[in-house]
Amino acid sequence: MPAVNRRPEPDRPSLYAEITGRIIAELEQGRVPWVQPWGRSPCPLGLPRNAATGRRYSGINILILWDAAIAAGFPSQDWLTYRQALELGGHIRKGERGTTVVYADRFVPRAERERADAEDDEPAGVPFLKRFTVFNATQCEGLPERVGGAVPMVPDDAIVPEADAVIEATGADIRIGGDRALYVPSLDFLQVPSRASFFVPINWYRTCFHELGHWTGHPSRLARDFSGVYGSVAYGREELVAEMASAFVCASLGIVPTVRHADYLGAWLALMREDTRAIFRAGSHASRAADLLLEAAPCS
Repeated sequence: MPAVNRRPEPDRPSLYAEITGRIIAELEQGRVPWVQPWGRSPCPLGLPRNAATGRRYSGINILILWDAAIAAGFPSQDWLTYRQALELGGHIRKGERGTTVVYADRFVPRAERERADAEDDEPAGVPFLKRFTVFNATQCEGLPERVGGAVPMVPDDAIVPEADAVIEATGADIRIGGDRALYVPSLDFLQVPSRASFFVPINWYRTCFHELGHWTGHPSRLARDFSGVYGSVAYGREELVAEMASAFVCASLGIVPTVRHADYLGAWLALMREDTRAIFRAGSHASRAADLLLEAAPCS
């Protein structure tokens, strides 16, 4: 019997559109997925993580799991699959419904493999999404006590030593002063007004991490596209990355994320309506940016 040539099947052609559609609906209702109502929910602040491996979820999965945790009022940011719950000695409670998260993968069609072999070239893969189901730790029973935990929220008038350590560890050229925050890619420096300029002190950190989000995209670091002029699609795309990167860093440090540039909401909606993969790319870039900032600090 000849071997069957199986290729990974795209999990649903509409999966990008399905998730993007949900995010668009939230934005149209004035709810920003990377800025959740943390204070009105028992869900603790922080990045979602896998309870079995300890690894943080990234990209679009952060938005998916934040939304699910806030909506259900889960008092945990720990998630795991059905099998992982069993491996930890626990189980999913009967009747509980899981949350769908996604994993990006690639497959190489037979024709492309044959072309690459004939031309002694590397085959080009076709990207697609896999979906799988995870459950919040509070939907399970019998898990070890170590599962769970939260990052305490930082008061609005606090100085955050961990955040200061992250900022210092970047080694970024940060110039304090002026009446607005900005990043200049051509000269690789960022400007942030003095802390005293902020009516809510914690907003200095939120603003600084937004500009550091841009800073990560410099050609010497993550090399993102800075070619867009103000008001262009490319400019709005980079603003979306910086917004999300700042939110991810802030949540990791106990600082409640807020929208720093709400004036781009219309541009973000237009971007997502035109390209159902735009929010996935932005989330991926934002996670890499947040990781670059967080992993540099001694407290990470």
